[in-house]
Amino acid sequence: MNILIALIPALGWGFMPIITGKVGGSPVNQMFGIGAGATIVGLISFLVTQPSVSAQAFWFSVLCGALWTIGQIGQFISFKRIGVSGTVPLSTVFQLVGNSVIGMLIFGDWAGAQAKIIGIIALAIVVVGALLTSVSDSTDGQKMQTKDALFLLCTTVGFWIYSSFPNMPIVKSESPTGIFLPEMLGILLGSIIYALFTDKNSFKQKEQYQNIIAGIAWGIAAFAYIFSAKANGNTSAFIWTQLNVVIGTFGGIFVLHERKSHRELTFTILGIVLIVVGSVATSFA
Repeated sequence: MNILIALIPALGWGFMPIITGKVGGSPVNQMFGIGAGATIVGLISFLVTQPSVSAQAFWFSVLCGALWTIGQIGQFISFKRIGVSGTVPLSTVFQLVGNSVIGMLIFGDWAGAQAKIIGIIALAIVVVGALLTSVSDSTDGQKMQTKDALFLLCTTVGFWIYSSFPNMPIVKSESPTGIFLPEMLGILLGSIIYALFTDKNSFKQKEQYQNIIAGIAWGIAAFAYIFSAKANGNTSAFIWTQLNVVIGTFGGIFVLHERKSHRELTFTILGIVLIVVGSVATSFA
């Protein structure tokens, strides 16, 4: 049963970009769908679990959820520019490296020389994996350029903030289920602000609401991760989530039909293997 719980986040986060790719629409449509769908899951979970949360933690969680949208908007725009199969591995690497460095410098993770050595070697493996997935033979279309990678890196700051906030003193003592709904409300708020400032007409487009399906999948995954971490431990729960990289990347290739030459596919497979291996290795640091 614990393994099944651990698989839910990997499946939900892995299939989310595939669902938005099939539904279509603009990044605004997709971002709103995530916010609305995740909030639906948040409301249901709140009614079922009826957790308590302080006012300070509530509003801080709303803020962090809103900042998370920066990272997700960056992903959705990158899906259009370099494809799902190009974005997912690179985004995963940026998140893993950034979160690991923040954890080491600010929160005291990887204490001791041995842990730091293992961690740095693991991150190096992950980076090599990302470089391999970015190999391209294409002269047009969704070829990754330096500006695309830099854009994704800059917007990943939103994910770093979101990943770090559970360690903040203001929420560290709070129930994970208690801060879940305000996080989701923050994501919805961020998506609405993004829509109002970039495309007010998006609220009239059907894709705006069809993408809620993807948001529900993402929300279920996020909620399930709370229980996976409790049942399997943070390390094991994190390791299982890395399967989302495999699902998202190959889903982009085989479901969304993003073209890869034989050489590109070979490098992508090798890169994904290294990313997963490196991600798992960081848990031993």
